[in-house]
Amino acid sequence: MEIIVGKTAGFCYGVKRAVEGAKEELENSNNNLYCLGELVHNKEVINYLSEKGLNFIDDINEATGETIIRAHGVEKRVYEIAKSKNIKLKDFTCPNVLKIHEIAEQYAKKGFYIFLTGAKDHPEIIGTISYCGSYLSLITKEDDTLKALRQFEKSKKKKLLLISQTTFSLEKFYIIKEIVQNETLKDVELVIKNTICMATELRQKETDEISKKVDYMIIIGGKNSSNTKKLFDIAQKNCSNSICIETKGDLNLDEVKNFDKIGIMAGASTPDESIKGVLEYLKEQEVVL
Repeated sequence: MEIIVGKTAGFCYGVKRAVEGAKEELENSNNNLYCLGELVHNKEVINYLSEKGLNFIDDINEATGETIIRAHGVEKRVYEIAKSKNIKLKDFTCPNVLKIHEIAEQYAKKGFYIFLTGAKDHPEIIGTISYCGSYLSLITKEDDTLKALRQFEKSKKKKLLLISQTTFSLEKFYIIKEIVQNETLKDVELVIKNTICMATELRQKETDEISKKVDYMIIIGGKNSSNTKKLFDIAQKNCSNSICIETKGDLNLDEVKNFDKIGIMAGASTPDESIKGVLEYLKEQEVVL
């Protein structure tokens, strides 16, 4: 049996920065340390940090001491509330997400209507929306684009910006971009910025390549991880025998043994330990020779 592991599998820069930063803060903190929301979308990482003493909260008003801002970022009002309550923040928002906040705020002030592609309930999107101003349309799938364009026309605006969640599907973004370009009137000032991060692009492209070569594809990552779900969608399109797991315990060995060539890819919030754990487990069970 042959196994191919993606070279880009595992922690991206933003996630690694947040996790390592949180570990360091825990080591140096003498008081209660809080984290607003899940630091990253991975159960194993969250459980580890909880055991080390990190207190996860859903509302900044619950904090009574130093609070970590997660990799996905937060709404603008969180900074204002923290300041009013004299709560010290340790901001581990991914630099790519912060850049999108800057772009959204800058163009909103210039009078642009903003199209934002991404998942409605994702924390990154919730945070980014707070920087977009009053003229905004959220596009979650290709079919939403024409509706968004009608809303833009009704606004009477003549300036339009298209940006994206960092972990959005690259394929979907290109389709939406093409629709917007084709359907926007010539008198509109159209600005398109592909804000999908490079790490996401590389993972999606490598998943596409590997899943075309194998009989069975394993995607490792949190069930609530947006970028992991995108990888699974890509894999499943090319390889019908694709599964998405959080840990080695989710594997069905009897099923895996039926295939000769296996591909493994992991989301940006998946620690190396999880990937190694799956590989070692397969070897222990003599699935991988």
